[in-house]
Amino acid sequence: MYREAGGSAKCPAMKVATFNANSIRVRLPIVLDWLAKHEPDVLAIQETKVEDDKFPVSDFEDAGWNVAIHGMKMRQGVALVSRSPILDVHRGFEDGNWPDDCRIITGVVNEVTIINTYVPNGTQVGSEKWDYKMNWLPRFGKLVRDRFKPSDDVLWVGDINIAPTEDDLFDPKRHAGGVGFHPDEHARLKELLDWGWHDTFRKFTQGSGHYTYWEFVIPKSFERNLGWRIDHIYAPAHLYDRCVSCEIDREPRGYERPSDHTFVMADFKL
Repeated sequence: MYREAGGSAKCPAMKVATFNANSIRVRLPIVLDWLAKHEPDVLAIQETKVEDDKFPVSDFEDAGWNVAIHGMKMRQGVALVSRSPILDVHRGFEDGNWPDDCRIITGVVNEVTIINTYVPNGTQVGSEKWDYKMNWLPRFGKLVRDRFKPSDDVLWVGDINIAPTEDDLFDPKRHAGGVGFHPDEHARLKELLDWGWHDTFRKFTQGSGHYTYWEFVIPKSFERNLGWRIDHIYAPAHLYDRCVSCEIDREPRGYERPSDHTFVMADFKL
């Protein structure tokens, strides 16, 4: 579990980041520039919206990055990007069910397993897509319980599509009971967290107004900071204790042709 940079001696540190690109091909310049600037050990990307054979792998490799992908046309899709080799890659639930569910990819980077998820949105309470989300979340919990123990070196990152508390979205009273802030979502998220996950961002930053997603459909949502914190980095207790920072990088949301999300990054001293 060591980071090696520029041929220098290894130091016990790891930087992990997550970003919902809302189309990797559209957001490719933003992602490559951000990677060059911040040099994370691993970046987890969601909503790549591209089949594997059309993913811009060569653009990443030309810049010195390794990529593991699991995607589909026009929707969903997840990827892992790292300077180091990405080992032991698993895609989806791997049980033959929901074969078109391109929402999970796991890989080992520097001896730490990264679970990257793009949790279903749910669209509308009571809809078929809502039911899918309600079934997806406990199924993901079973995957975690079957494959990992809380003592393992594993991180869960990605677009969780749930705001955990009133501090994690604008106007919580207005959104109470809606998609992303519904009691059934909160109950399922709690079941997942009870496995042993801890929210690294909240280790360092409390209160409202800290968001990772600002809807395009709301005029000037970013400028007015009408957002949601739905992109998370979770760690089990022993890695949570070694997390020394977790920050939201708001700047890319203000770029030309941005995603509606922005980057979250956490540093660990291992």
